[in-house]
Amino acid sequence: MRQYHFEHEQAALWSEYRALLGQLEKGPLRRTSDLPLQRFPRLFRRLCGHYALARSRGYSPGLVADLHDLVRRGYRQLYRHRIDWFSRAVGFFSGGFPRALRRHQRLFWLSAVLFFAPMLVMGLACFHNAELIYSLVDASQVAQMESTYDPTNHKPGRGVGRQADTDFAMFGFYVMNNVGVAFRTFAGGILLGFGSLFFLGFNGLAIGAAAGHLTGLGYGETFWSFVSGHGALELTAIAVSGAAGLLLGAALLIPGQRRRLDALRENAAEAVQLITGAMVMLVLAAVIEGFWSASAVSAEGKYLFGALWWLLVILYFSLAGRGGADAA
Repeated sequence: MRQYHFEHEQAALWSEYRALLGQLEKGPLRRTSDLPLQRFPRLFRRLCGHYALARSRGYSPGLVADLHDLVRRGYRQLYRHRIDWFSRAVGFFSGGFPRALRRHQRLFWLSAVLFFAPMLVMGLACFHNAELIYSLVDASQVAQMESTYDPTNHKPGRGVGRQADTDFAMFGFYVMNNVGVAFRTFAGGILLGFGSLFFLGFNGLAIGAAAGHLTGLGYGETFWSFVSGHGALELTAIAVSGAAGLLLGAALLIPGQRRRLDALRENAAEAVQLITGAMVMLVLAAVIEGFWSASAVSAEGKYLFGALWWLLVILYFSLAGRGGADAA
């Protein structure tokens, strides 16, 4: 192929590559373009092929030098400043995460119903029948729960064996416990979604049973003031984890026109965004639970703090990222 035809044929690709390269070289704080930067690695590989081809065919030194310069600059952007993790994280949590949830809001609302409905029913049942909790939780666990939220407990939310633990130690305990619940709920989706259904329902029943039983005993103020601060983040994150698991199950049960493996691969990319956001929410919930929930702040102050968090969570998932490409 003559050099003229070669340059004419690849002109559009080189033009796009130059535009993307220019944006990358400006740095993350100065980028204002909506150009699809994720295409850059693929264009870079093709440009490398063009450079090798130009050299092997003996094209003009000017063209070879120009392509070499583009390859050199592209290499620097890919391998010296490969990923700006901070900017990506900010972009994900400021828009990517809430947009991902809105794209799959039907699964989220299904997950929420499967989680909160059993919680409400079991809570009311255990409130009216204190013995009902023993059908779900053994006597030793009930006794520990009661001592944890006994109004005479000077550190509510901590059992007898954890009274001496520091706030930081409790933070670590809450992270492990909450993340474990969310990950099991998510991973259960690979069992055609039935694993996620089970964990959503079971955890809803367990939380509802504890809330209803303790309220019926007269421990309501201790319990509700403790959980109010982190409840918005923790409970919403579990529902989000359930939606991520159901997304995996949907790929296997209802792949549509796609092969199941292709559907699972595509849905998994979306599900990972949901579970990543849920995990961060749970870590933040653990911070509140470990350092705020058991503090000496008045019950009214804790309720106000908790209500503020519910408002923030609702506004975040409803409005954040609306200015971007929202496929909800």
